[in-house]
Amino acid sequence: MKKIILLGLITLILTGCTIVRIDTTSIDNIVSVVLSKENTLYNRVGRGYKYYVPRGVTYIDSSGTNDKLYSNGVYYYLYLDEISYYYQKSVNYKVDNSKYYSKKIKNGDNIGYLEITKQKDLYLIEFVYNYARIEALVPKQDINDTVLNSSYILSTIKYNSNIIKLSLEDDFLKNKEEKYNVFSSKNDNNDSFLRYEEK
Repeated sequence: MKKIILLGLITLILTGCTIVRIDTTSIDNIVSVVLSKENTLYNRVGRGYKYYVPRGVTYIDSSGTNDKLYSNGVYYYLYLDEISYYYQKSVNYKVDNSKYYSKKIKNGDNIGYLEITKQKDLYLIEFVYNYARIEALVPKQDINDTVLNSSYILSTIKYNSNIIKLSLEDDFLKNKEEKYNVFSSKNDNNDSFLRYEEK
């Protein structure tokens, strides 16, 4: 028994387990810590993309490249900009000091911004990063949690270039219709079961 405990402790020490604690009282800290991590997790797959939905957030519905998510009374609207990804369009954003929060984000090749605007008693969060946008309308006490969840979602988005290229081609969007009549006979023989019964 002592050997098992000793081996367990040695394994724990040698593997170098680290725990990163995120200070969720600061929006700047949340964004910088989450976006700086290379994360390959995913649990949601769409046509040409995949991403990670954090614990506590629920996927509700999808319409093309627009997903709707929910957490603790807050709806998240995720828009994936596959065209900007395909053509590698850059985000142009100027910090607006009249907003509740406004910051341009640059992390390696990924550029984006986080803007929070007060609208009466609620706050509109617009978070653009990694060729995607999340919008949410939240009460003040939910701002930090929403920014944290949005950071995880946006930082884990991975695009499939081949599928995006196919979906942007003209022929992919055209429907190929074929007329099919389920009531027509497969052969020209006009004998039917009813005629057989009459005999």
